[in-house]
Amino acid sequence: MSLGTILIVEDERKISQLLADYLASSAFTTQQLYRGDVVEEWLNANQCDLILLDLMLPGIDGMELCKRLRRSSNIPIIMVTARVEEIDRLIGLELGADDYVCKPFSPREVVARVKAVLRRNSITDNNAQNEVAIKIDENTFKVDNNGKQTELTKVEFYLFQAMFNHPGHIFSRDKLMDAIYDDHHIVSDRTIDSHIKKIRKKLAVIDIDESAIHSVYGAGYKYE
Repeated sequence: MSLGTILIVEDERKISQLLADYLASSAFTTQQLYRGDVVEEWLNANQCDLILLDLMLPGIDGMELCKRLRRSSNIPIIMVTARVEEIDRLIGLELGADDYVCKPFSPREVVARVKAVLRRNSITDNNAQNEVAIKIDENTFKVDNNGKQTELTKVEFYLFQAMFNHPGHIFSRDKLMDAIYDDHHIVSDRTIDSHIKKIRKKLAVIDIDESAIHSVYGAGYKYE
């Protein structure tokens, strides 16, 4: 029984086949494409559960393709890149990628990342089916979850509101500081981490799981 279909978009055929072999050994079905400009057409005629998307592709590069796909699809995307600069990682995630893997990589690590992203998205889908009615009130700084309420401080509220209004979007710490401070030059990045911890605890009181505010390593936070 297949655990799902993974679309591998990678122009280096040896790497593509290596990933396909390891995924197949873990009970995934795979499809392979070698150019960025054929992906959208393929998706119009086929379905997959996750895309492994190389950054450097002929036709359309992975960054632009990720941006296009996110306009009409929520298919999980893991970006595969040889660019290790932090800005490239961050930009890729902010365009809608769910995770990234840097070359050279361990194929086993890629399989583990694929399973983790699919598991996370499955949990998100189940929560959506449960129709959890979460509301926020800017006048009182309160968060309401099906009648249960918790009150945040002004800073905590604006921080949570920025993420809540854009579920799934990854916010860097700098962007979150922009949302709550007029001038954050003297504010440490760790200030955001401290606020996030306090918000998570307050949300847990009204039965919103602390993992709803998800930490993305090297990039920031997102609300799911």
